[in-house]
Formats: sequence, C-alpha cells, structure tokens
Amino acid sequence: MKVLLIRPDPGNERFGLGPFFKVEPLGLEYAAAALRARGHDPVVVEERFEGRPVSWLRRHQAPVVGISCLHALEYDRVLEVARQVRRALPEAFIVIGGAAAAAWSAPLEGEAADAIVTDDGEVILPLLVEAIAKRTPLREVPGLRLRTPEGWVVTASPADRVDLDAVPAPARDLVDRYRSRYQCLLFRPVWLVETARGCPFRCSFCSVWPLYGRSFRERSIGAVVEDIVSAGPHLFIVDDLFWHHPERSRELAAALKARGVRKRWILVQTRTDLAAAHPDLLEAWRPLAQDFDIFFGLEAPSDEGLARVRKDALVSESVQAAEVARALRYGVTGNFVVDPDWGEEEFEALRAFVTEHRFERAGYTILTPLPGTALYDDFAARGGGGGPWFRYDMHHALWEPRLGAARFFHLYAETWRRSILNLGGRKRWRDWAAQVRLRDLPALYGVLRRTQRMMRAGEYLAEHTSRSLAPAAGGLEGAEAAPHAAGNLEVGARLAAAAREIAQSPAGPRGLR
Repeated sequence: MKVLLIRPDPGNERFGLGPFFKVEPLGLEYAAAALRARGHDPVVVEERFEGRPVSWLRRHQAPVVGISCLHALEYDRVLEVARQVRRALPEAFIVIGGAAAAAWSAPLEGEAADAIVTDDGEVILPLLVEAIAKRTPLREVPGLRLRTPEGWVVTASPADRVDLDAVPAPARDLVDRYRSRYQCLLFRPVWLVETARGCPFRCSFCSVWPLYGRSFRERSIGAVVEDIVSAGPHLFIVDDLFWHHPERSRELAAALKARGVRKRWILVQTRTDLAAAHPDLLEAWRPLAQDFDIFFGLEAPSDEGLARVRKDALVSESVQAAEVARALRYGVTGNFVVDPDWGEEEFEALRAFVTEHRFERAGYTILTPLPGTALYDDFAARGGGGGPWFRYDMHHALWEPRLGAARFFHLYAETWRRSILNLGGRKRWRDWAAQVRLRDLPALYGVLRRTQRMMRAGEYLAEHTSRSLAPAAGGLEGAEAAPHAAGNLEVGARLAAAAREIAQSPAGPRGLR
C-alpha cells in the first residue's frame, strides 16, 4: 500500500528556541523504513516546506495517511491537518502518532482521525497498514486508540517493547529534498541520530519516562556506528539521556574512532550528575568532532529547586559538570525552569547563579504541565488543562503568576536579556555572522530576529491577557508582524553590513568558535 506520512508545521515559533531546531522527522523515517521492509510504499511530506496541503494530498492519493504529533502545542494544528486530509481524501484512513499523541491522546479523539498510535510507531504502524490491506479486524492491532461506531476504544498493549535493532535504519532518502533546510543552532544541514530511547529518571515536568515506563533501550554498537558514519558532518544525537551506560558509551566511542569518525559538529543531551561522575566519558568522546556541544537539564539554581521538580541531582553537580565539559573544550548549553509561583528572590537567585557559573548560553522555560505527566493531572484537578494548545510551548504561563503577570513577565524577559541570544548584550551581530557560512546568513538572520521577542515583556503579556487562538501556521504574519517591521529592517541592515565586513576580511568566516 501507499502510505503518506506528514510532518505538520506547528506554526508556533513566536517564543523559545524553536527557530533554532528545524530538524528532520526521524520518527517518520523509522516508520517508513519499517513499512518498506514489509513491501509498502511510504512517502514523507514536510508541511513546513511544501506549502498548501491540498495539492500534495491530491497528488499522492494514499489510502493510508499518518500524521506526526510530537508535542502538546501541536494538537490543534495536527487536528486541522487531519481535517484537511479528510476533505481532500475522504476515503483515506487517517492515523496520528508521535510522542505527544502516545503520551495523551484525548485532544485528538474526534471525527478527524481514525486511529492513534500509543506505542512505538515503527512496530504499530506496519501492523495497522497490514490489517487495512488484508481487511482483518483493526481491533486485533495492538497499541492503538481506535475510533469505532461505539466510540474510541483501546486495543491490547504490545507483548514486549521492540528491540530497537529490529527496526531498519531510517529511510533518510525520503527527506533528501529537504536536507538543506534542516537546521540546529547555527548548523545546516543537520542529521539526527538516535542511539537509545527512554529515560529511567522521574522529573515531574517530563512526559518521556511515563510514556516508556522508565525503560531505557539501546541500539547495538554496530548499528549506531553505521548510522553515524552514514550521516553528514553536523549531528544531533537525540537520545533523551546520552552516556547513560558508561561502559557501552566508552565502547561506542572506541568503535567510532576505529572507523575514523570525526564530525564537524555534534550535539548531545545528558544529565549533569552523569557528566560530573564520569569525566573520562567526555574525554573519550571529545575527539569525535571539531566542535562538540552538550545540553544539560540544569533546571534550578538550588538543591531545593531541583528537589521540587524531582531531578534527583544536586546543584553542585551542575557546576562540576560544566567545569569538566569546559575544560575539555565542550560547548555548555542548558535550560532552567522558571515557576510562575516564583517571587522576586527566586529570580535574583537564578541570575546570580548564572552569572557566577557562566551559564549565559542557557535558556529559560516556564514550568508547564505537559499532558501525560503527573503535573498535568494535578493541574487538571485544580480546574486547569485543555487548550488552546499553542500555549503549551513552555513560554506561556498557564495560570496567574504569584507576582502578577506584568511583574512576572518583566522579570522573565529580563532573565532572557542576560542570555547570549540578546543581540543588544554581550554577543553582537558580527559575532553571530562570523560563525556561519555566508550563504547561511539569511537563515541565521531569520532565526535571531524571532528570538528577540523573548527579551520583550510586552510580547508575553499581550498573549497572556489575550484569549485569542494561535496565529496560522507559518510564523508571524499580517498585523502581528507589522509593529516589528521597522526593527526587522534595521536588524537586517546591520547583519548585511556585518556579512560584508566578514566577507572582505582576509580570514573570512571562521566557523563555530
């Protein structure tokens, strides 16, 4: 069967670091590889780049259409895409999958979809397509929420979690036409690699560990090596917890060295306590890339704050991990969680900690009860929960802040203004422009222009007090963009001048430093 797999455009890049992370749909590539292995014909379409859905829906005419839903903020847009599919292809079977759909499917259970995948898509989707092709009862397919004449029902859970090596390598060729547009931080094109899945820890704000039952599965050393070798020079390893098993991590580093792997840039995500306890791991991996960044879940500047989000780590380990990483020439990035219930003293403590330990490259997200977490259950029990889902981007306050919205967002924006992203702060346009190839400057300009909204308290406050729905997919448009037009022109002129200066320099663009 022909199967059309769609990555929707969330259309919500007004706040946060979303503009820096426009990456390939790795989950769809794995699902497509599994479909191919069973003789089916998958096609992947990126709504982020393809324009009007009607044209490509009618062009492909697939009897089965899968739609990816990766984050709660995408629920509304995913439903709209499903409705568009229904109008263009009335006979198609529409199935929704992805992390957010599996973690909490309730917002998607309407007339727009026929089924929702609640477990590993690489396993469930091929079984579903086989059942549709053979006209066998869909209730026999495990891992589904299924729409029936009697309402939505749950099918049996899979007997066991899939061995990750049982799934073929991702079908990257299906997104080759988009490759040049995949970006992560300053790098493009970027390739994603998954070496492990799940997390055994229990952070209260995270939906990953409840989804996978605190399990942790790893791909074999050989499979990971081949995947990394086949990927390009810029690599984002998307494991929620990299280096979790130190012995395996050392073995993987040795195998990659034996194959002569050295990438231009690698980004990994891990815990501070793990990095602090195993500096030898960081030392073993550092030669594998010219530039190597680590993203730490810093979360809080105090042990009390870490305990409140059940991080099961100490703030001293955050400091030690950063010191170890910097000594080995890693780039240290990370994130802190800002609670709407904070007072002035918590903001002051965070800023002092960031300054003392040089965490200017960190970001700041507002504590958000994501569906699928105990935090969300508590929020819903207090009368919260529900849409509009674009507010779940971790940059909207979902309840009235303790300090009042105006003061809270003033302090929140001021915290962001002290970060490296503030172009009026410690890093200037010329510094950013010097880090990328000249041909990538327009994309960098677009990304940095959008991030400057995070420095303006009024931007947050306007949306907090408004009850309007999210703007259309595709970013700032119409009236919302108009007030910033003059500033955008000025920023563009400054970036163009910086680019000319760099291009005329004998050294030229230096690449990331």
